[in-house]
Amino acid sequence: MPKRERSAGVIVVKPAPSPEDHHYLLLDYGKHWDFPKGHVERGEELTQTALRELEEETGVKNVQLIAGFSHEIEYFFRNRRKELVHKSVWFCLAKTEKADVRLSHEHVGYAFLPFDAALKRVTYPSAKSILREAEAFLAKQ
Repeated sequence: MPKRERSAGVIVVKPAPSPEDHHYLLLDYGKHWDFPKGHVERGEELTQTALRELEEETGVKNVQLIAGFSHEIEYFFRNRRKELVHKSVWFCLAKTEKADVRLSHEHVGYAFLPFDAALKRVTYPSAKSILREAEAFLAKQ
């Protein structure tokens, strides 16, 4: 039976007058590009985890959650000990007008990119799917 892990993350957007001009925060993990996320700690709500991880990984804390959006992905991977892990990651959506990013040691770079460029940059199909859902959600706002 696979080991289970639970994480939470946040899709950060810098809004603009038109959805075509929104920019999304992506992190360079060295081998892949993805959104800020991390493990849920005991007693933590998913939103708390997402915002804590955002601050730990980027220094960004001046965000406003966008109500009504949540998305969860699940996947399997092998950890360093070659154990099979079933991971679920919950994502929320937040906006920021100004983000002074200070990367943690876990990352080698970051970018705020418009939707099309962000879609090309994120590595995994699940991240592309989440980004598409966030963009569609914002277009309806």
